[in-house]
Amino acid sequence: MIRDAWMRLPGMVRVLLPGLLVSGLALWAFAEILEEVLEREAFEGIDEPLIAWFAENRSEGVTTAMEWITHAFGPVVLPIIIAIGCGIWGWRTKSWRDPVMVVSAMIFSTVTSMVVKMIVERPRPADELQVIPGFETSFSFPSGHTTGAATLVLVTGYLLWRHERRTRVLVVWFLSSLAIIALVATTRMYLGYHFLSDVIAGACLGLFTLGLVICADRWLDRRATLPSDQAWGDVTEPVDRG
Repeated sequence: MIRDAWMRLPGMVRVLLPGLLVSGLALWAFAEILEEVLEREAFEGIDEPLIAWFAENRSEGVTTAMEWITHAFGPVVLPIIIAIGCGIWGWRTKSWRDPVMVVSAMIFSTVTSMVVKMIVERPRPADELQVIPGFETSFSFPSGHTTGAATLVLVTGYLLWRHERRTRVLVVWFLSSLAIIALVATTRMYLGYHFLSDVIAGACLGLFTLGLVICADRWLDRRATLPSDQAWGDVTEPVDRG
């Protein structure tokens, strides 16, 4: 019954709906977090106490490890890793579609994060809570590191999974993505550079970007199977790309 109802939907609706649902859910969550931050409600009693606890329980070894992780996902190292990785990806597969989508997604989420930072203008945590006071000079909301990490692992994982669509691969992708995003988010709070609300919002931006990538990827699949003048329209027998 559900499949029959799905197949009765217009072709482009079936193509775009999965990605739009992902982006819509992420955008709703992001908006809710932003509202709480601006109105100083739900996160007011969590944000500062949490990073204060991290600051009080730091150790030299853990701090060093956290700094290495946060630098790896920072604005200097991460673009280099992505450029090299996507270059190898395109060279090995002889197809540049997926690498270009990863790079485009990273650029989009990074620019979006920077724009939101400038609009919201949320200050960083107090200097005494930061490992290196004043090291981070941009605004705090959302976390750019978490946004980048979430975008990279979610988009890359999706593009790799969709070639096989196996449940096991999906589960591994989900758990691995969750672990990496949580790890990067923890480093930002542990080092005193971001609040909990900042890193959750960053993860939401990554999820929002994933939804847009799903839309673009499914539309490109549709366009590849239909004449260009029918790519945005419906056909007598709509193509189902899953």
